[in-house]
Amino acid sequence: METASVTKINMTTEALGSLENGTALRPAGGADPTRFDWRAAWYPVFYERDLDRQRPNRFTLLGEDLVIWWDGLASAWRVFTDACPHRLAPLSQGRINEAGQLECPYHGWAFDGAGRCQVIPQEPAGGLAHQSARACLRAWPAVVRQGLLFVYAGDPEAAAQTAVPTLPVLDEDPAGWVCIETFRDLPYDALTLLENVLDASHVPYTHHRTVGNRANAGPVNLEVLAAGRQGFQGVWTEGPRRGTLGRQDTTFVAPALMWHDLSAKQLGRTLTVVYATPIRRGECRLFARFPFQFASPIPALVLKLTPRWLNHLSQNRILEDDQIFLHHQERYLAQRGGGDAFAKAYYLPLGADRFVIELRRWVQTYGADPFPGDPWPATLADEALMDRYHSHTQSCASCRTALARLQQLRQVCLVLGLALAAILPWMVAYRPAAVGIGPVVGGFMILAFLGTWAALGRLIPRFHQGDPIPARNRLK
Repeated sequence: METASVTKINMTTEALGSLENGTALRPAGGADPTRFDWRAAWYPVFYERDLDRQRPNRFTLLGEDLVIWWDGLASAWRVFTDACPHRLAPLSQGRINEAGQLECPYHGWAFDGAGRCQVIPQEPAGGLAHQSARACLRAWPAVVRQGLLFVYAGDPEAAAQTAVPTLPVLDEDPAGWVCIETFRDLPYDALTLLENVLDASHVPYTHHRTVGNRANAGPVNLEVLAAGRQGFQGVWTEGPRRGTLGRQDTTFVAPALMWHDLSAKQLGRTLTVVYATPIRRGECRLFARFPFQFASPIPALVLKLTPRWLNHLSQNRILEDDQIFLHHQERYLAQRGGGDAFAKAYYLPLGADRFVIELRRWVQTYGADPFPGDPWPATLADEALMDRYHSHTQSCASCRTALARLQQLRQVCLVLGLALAAILPWMVAYRPAAVGIGPVVGGFMILAFLGTWAALGRLIPRFHQGDPIPARNRLK
């Protein structure tokens, strides 16, 4: 087993690529082969399409508040620690000024793309305070890969030599895949998310009536083929739906990426890809991607025509199937000794538990807790756990725009419906010749406007809040 693991990890490292000088890229985790440092890694923080180039964007990575902004002079995304060196005001509350610099909202200090202070409005003529190293911002390495903005959380000197965790198959044939994608800030740890998505056996029950069916539940015999500091590879030979879809391969790339790879004659090839970006103890940002290679062109066409925001509404409902109990589950584990005591806290007798065991062993073996010693935040109420607006909508360009337009459309429908309802009787009574469409058609138009207004009144709240009662628990 150990020999196979080493071989696999070496192969994975070679597959990461190399620098222009031929030096092989290093895997994540730092130089110590006995430990895994979560900071020595690249993490996705936004889909690039969701970032606003006109203003600063904010994100928290491994407990560090960051400001992300578009440097138009260099045509590049910049990432800095979100605190002005003057009085520590968050720069994400500032603006990108007329000179293309990031400007602090408190006193107007302005910084260029390298983090150097260029302007201190209060500095006397000839002053040199802006040239001090103390006036500079900490810059975080950032790159865009496969539509995601990645940030390196460790020593910037090591960033260029560390592999960015992307999917090689997407680069090999970009045009051959149709991809659904979403993201959400989740009220539980990155490790809890990884544990959940590596466990394929929960899908029929947890996601019954969304993407699962209890009738498909049965024995799940998972096998770990190779394991080591950089993650593990495994297989479910029978595969989902009692073997009707074929074999499913699983890869975990430490510390925060996993994917399932499934090929079926009737469906084509499907990947389930999850990044678990750690925000702070008890919170992470999920990036989910579902690349498809369909056997028929029709499903691909349907997916391409479906608005992104509509897919996000459906994906949010699926995520909420297990959002509440996972929030509580990880706290129960902490009360029973935490991840180091998982073997005692969990009862894991089945082949279906094999990937969960392997993940927890990886954490134990390499000391890979992203927040060692950090306390758990307070338990949230169900209403807070079901929040969609702050955990997704406000950070999603597609959903944020759709929400604004749907709210405007709803107002227009109400105004037109009420106006037509007020005018039509008068026109019928006093100017029947002017009512060319007739009162019946006018009545249908009133119903259409007001019906659309009512339907949008049911749709719009879905951008703000989820339903705490999952589909699996509904009687009808």
